[in-house]
Amino acid sequence: MNNPVLVEVTRGPLVESRHRGAIAVVDAEGAAALTVGEVDEPIFPRSAVKALQALPLVASGAADELGLGDAELALACSSHSGEPAHTEAAASMLAKAGRDEATLECGCHWPFEVKAARALAERGERPSQLHNNCSGKHAGFVCLACASKVDPAGYVAPDHPVQETVRAALEEVTGATLTEDRRGVDGCSIPTYAMPLTCLAYGFARFGAGAHLSADYARAATRIRKAVAANPFMVAGTGRFDTRLMEGLGPRVFLKTGAEGVYCAALPELGLGVALKCEDGATRAAEAMMAAVIRRFLDLDERERTLLDGFAASPVKNWNKHDVGEIRTVGPLSA
Repeated sequence: MNNPVLVEVTRGPLVESRHRGAIAVVDAEGAAALTVGEVDEPIFPRSAVKALQALPLVASGAADELGLGDAELALACSSHSGEPAHTEAAASMLAKAGRDEATLECGCHWPFEVKAARALAERGERPSQLHNNCSGKHAGFVCLACASKVDPAGYVAPDHPVQETVRAALEEVTGATLTEDRRGVDGCSIPTYAMPLTCLAYGFARFGAGAHLSADYARAATRIRKAVAANPFMVAGTGRFDTRLMEGLGPRVFLKTGAEGVYCAALPELGLGVALKCEDGATRAAEAMMAAVIRRFLDLDERERTLLDGFAASPVKNWNKHDVGEIRTVGPLSA
């Protein structure tokens, strides 16, 4: 890749690290509002597309049939921190489908949130599949399978009816062709398909505007955005970037992180979609990049601008909590 430096990390008077990246901002007609770097290079979006993967759950009627609430729909789009509210919602989704955590095929890991992990250990317990940051998405897949009268066993396989439906949804919304030669396996074992940032941004523009989608998908996109706007904690968790920005900006922004420095967002009032990747996979840089992009396009009040400025240029602190440097956007993303 030949991407520009978009984020610098300083220590004292010197630049200690540099992060290169690419950004695409596209409207629902496919016209580019901003392109930086190699936006046509295929990348794996990973968890950034969970909201698009949740469209069939709502559009098919499965969410209504099983009585899923807004908090549960938000969790289906999440990379959550494994806090009690997250695990309880995932368990509730499974129960409504007549299943339990043993049905999940996402694997186990300790909660991301330190207090939740410590509380689990202090009780002498081990993490379960419910604590996996993708358990909400997987619970959604199980719900879709059960409501469709399909055996959920093996639902992570590319040829399972659930994954075939999800792949078709991604193709329809992004306009990308998702072929086997661009397929990998995500951390939670489902297929992940590489596609250009321009396609991802286009998909999120359509998701945010409800434009050029089937009637069922347009209604599903609106419902998912509203569910997430009402429950931003469910999408990430305590202190997380996604949660803090959506709490601060409300329905003006839908955004979602993906692994390895990927972020996607919809700016519904502007009809724009955003997709970006920090080339070296650094989350700190991807967050700064996304904050700078949102700051560039949205008309912000003082409180909102202060929130975004705090991410686009954030302090580096040492263990004594002293400011020793700065993470800042540069080049095309300069304030």
